[in-house]
Amino acid sequence: MAEEKDNISSKENEGAKYVVYGGGYTMDHEHGIRIYDYLPETGRIAFRSYVKITNSSYLSVSHNGKYLYSITDDGVAAFKIKPDGDLTFLNLVDINGMRGCYVSTDYEDRFVFVSGYHDGKITVLSLNEDGSVNQICDELYQKGIGSIAERNFRPHVDCVKMTRDNKYLCATDVGMDHVKIYRLNHETGKLTLADVVRSEIESAPHHIKFSLDGRYAYIIHELKNIVDVYTYEDKGDLPEFNKIQTISTLEEGYNGLSAAYAIQLSADGNYIFCSNAGDESVAAFERDSETGKLNRLFVLPVSGRFPKDIAISDDNRYLLSMNNESDTISFFHIDLENKTMVLNGPFEDFDAGNCIIIHRLREAG
Repeated sequence: MAEEKDNISSKENEGAKYVVYGGGYTMDHEHGIRIYDYLPETGRIAFRSYVKITNSSYLSVSHNGKYLYSITDDGVAAFKIKPDGDLTFLNLVDINGMRGCYVSTDYEDRFVFVSGYHDGKITVLSLNEDGSVNQICDELYQKGIGSIAERNFRPHVDCVKMTRDNKYLCATDVGMDHVKIYRLNHETGKLTLADVVRSEIESAPHHIKFSLDGRYAYIIHELKNIVDVYTYEDKGDLPEFNKIQTISTLEEGYNGLSAAYAIQLSADGNYIFCSNAGDESVAAFERDSETGKLNRLFVLPVSGRFPKDIAISDDNRYLLSMNNESDTISFFHIDLENKTMVLNGPFEDFDAGNCIIIHRLREAG
């Protein structure tokens, strides 16, 4: 799933070049990452190359846009992004635990964080100046017993993401129904627990995103198919989160089985998009920049099974859905003014896809 980008104006967008990175499981092949040229005029992609890596369950681009990090069976792998978007392998470092499910960097790109769904572990690793991964700085195994349910009974850390002021690491735990907030020591990489944001019982907080100004947090909950909206403020070196809204990712009246999964913020910061596995849909929300609250625009099908991740073009015209169980990427043209989206051409085959990123290439120099 992509890290959200800084706001990019339409003028800056003119003539920009993009690539798409896709990550997936490798049960019967060895190419966990695929690279595509992205065509901004049509919202389509053209295959370019494979990257050999096992079970790339999540990808993240550094905030300076120079490096890409991937989860793999062997730990976390680092790649340098070439001017044309191709990847040069830098190194791979063991995380001293089971395979992770999410990877992200701090806003200074000094540390990389890995969350562990299977073992409930948070791993902090330092980064070298050349973007390669250095060594483990901290390891925290979550403890406790959640509510008794099929998947929701012990720690499962699904996402680790810094607040935009780069002070606190937020770790969502779908097993324990809370988000732990850790203070990051920027010299040592050590984490200290600062707060706990508690969700509804058996709601399963999955991923968290922050508004571009950092004042609001959006937490998507897998089992209850909701997004909780929080205000965020750092008060005297103490994080303060206050819930101001809960909104469903599903249409009113839907009563089938579904799991809210991906959540993305548009490049201009004005919209939130979420995917629903089971309902096999995408929900679009307009975001009030003053209050932070969401207004649902539509919930529409993605023409695929288990939309595990989604990517939105910088101009909000196109959406790509990575459909894990139907082994496809589906493409849509978005019309936010008329509250709709329509299929945009044929599917692209992608086996067991997990993550998809539209990455705007930086100009040379």
